[in-house]
Amino acid sequence: MYDVKIPPEHRRIPLWGCEDLYWEDFEIGHQVRTIRRTLTEGESMTFNTLMVDIHPYVNDKIFAEEEGLFGQRLVAGAFVFSAGIGLVATNWLQAFSYGYDRLRFIKPVFIGDTIYTVRTNLDKQAKYPDRGLTRAKYEVFKGEGELVLYCEHLQTVLYRNPKTAFKAQPKAAPKPESRARSGPGTKAGSKAGPKPRPAATRRPQKAK
Repeated sequence: MYDVKIPPEHRRIPLWGCEDLYWEDFEIGHQVRTIRRTLTEGESMTFNTLMVDIHPYVNDKIFAEEEGLFGQRLVAGAFVFSAGIGLVATNWLQAFSYGYDRLRFIKPVFIGDTIYTVRTNLDKQAKYPDRGLTRAKYEVFKGEGELVLYCEHLQTVLYRNPKTAFKAQPKAAPKPESRARSGPGTKAGSKAGPKPRPAATRRPQKAK
C-alpha cells in the first residue's frame, strides 16, 4: 500500500496487520491459529437486529429455555461465521474474495461461548492472466477445541510475475463430426434417406 500523502519515512515502515503476499507466496499446508473471542449477548442481539433475525431460538429467552432443544438461546450461525472469519482476516492486499464453499454449521454455539479459528491453505491454481486462485479451509472451534463450523474460502490473488506464473490453459479437443447411421444404399458418413415404411402400413397399389 503506497500512500503518497504521508511522509516518506512513514511509507518505509511495514504496515501492521497486512499480508504483503502474492500468489507465488501462497504455501500449501501452511496453518495459522487466531486468538480467542467470547461471543456476548450484546453483540449477538445487535447482529440479530441488523439482520432482522427474530427467530425464537436466537431472540426469545423464555422459548429457548422452556421449549427449545438446547435450554438456552443460540448465537446465529451467520454471526458465528462472520466472527470466525473476522478473527482470521489479515487485510491481504493482493487478494480478493472469490466465494465460500462447503459451509457447514456443525455444532450449536451459545451466548458466552468462546471461539477461535484455524486456517489451513489447501491448494492453488493459475487461473487468470493476471491472478491465480487459492483455496483455504477455515475451522471454527469453541471452548477446549470442539469444532462448530467449517468452510472453504476461495480467493483470487495477484501474481508477482504474471509471465512465469500463468500458463496457457490447454484447449479442449474438437468434437468429432456427427455421422448418420449407414443404411441400405447409403455410404458411410452420407445423409441417410427416409426410412422405408413397414409393410403393414404401405398403401396397396392399384391393379393395372
